Amino acid sequence: MTVTPEATPKAAAGAKMMYLIKRRATTSREELIAHWFANHMPAVIARNKNGGATGGLQASRYLGILFDPKVDDDPAKQPIWDGMAQLWFDKAPPPSTSAHGEVPADTFQEMAEPYRPWATREYVIMDGPLPLKPLTLNAPFPCTRSGFFKVTFLVCLKAGADSGDLFDYWLNVHVPNVRQTMEAVGGFRYVVSHSLDPNNETYAGMAELYFPDPSGWDRYRDHIKPDGMDDFINRDGMEVFHSGTEMVGIEAPR
Repeated sequence: MTVTPEATPKAAAGAKMMYLIKRRATTSREELIAHWFANHMPAVIARNKNGGATGGLQASRYLGILFDPKVDDDPAKQPIWDGMAQLWFDKAPPPSTSAHGEVPADTFQEMAEPYRPWATREYVIMDGPLPLKPLTLNAPFPCTRSGFFKVTFLVCLKAGADSGDLFDYWLNVHVPNVRQTMEAVGGFRYVVSHSLDPNNETYAGMAELYFPDPSGWDRYRDHIKPDGMDDFINRDGMEVFHSGTEMVGIEAPR
């Protein structure tokens, strides 16, 4: 494999907080989404406007990512997570003493399993455009956007591997390989997030790849070359999700 050397990517300022969401056994996916959008997102937006979301911190962005269900209806084969909230702060909020939703504050939290924040450092490798059309007949946010095919990887550290070695290899070897492949097949956005505490989190990091449609993902899988990343990650523990819709709570026009 030949990869053109690149400068090591620079991390974005602040912390990108992730909240992996799983619905309760008695909740349908549709119920979870409806209450997330209608009852939970407006409250999070309001708290951030008042600076009271996490000890006075205000999020500069807030997204709700909806993972697609698998075609197979077997519950055992469905994705382990239904979605993920992402909030960007100037710094990581103080550690939580309990999971969000242990005592539900709204109907969404009654529908979802309790969830904990996951602090990461973000690297925007390819900053392709995403549509943003705030609502005009209702409050501008939350709104939704689609028109893309996104693949999300949740990456686990291999037993015995060093997280620092993983992150260095990821940024300096794997990122150039993925970027060049994305550019070759028409992918337009590529973001990597590394855990701030990889040895105490389920996932050491995350990659998000955006394509105009599923055919781009098919071409990517045909073109991507092995680059040694498997020396550092637990392939069996890695989770891969597809999505085509994002709920946008806080975001300035791009």
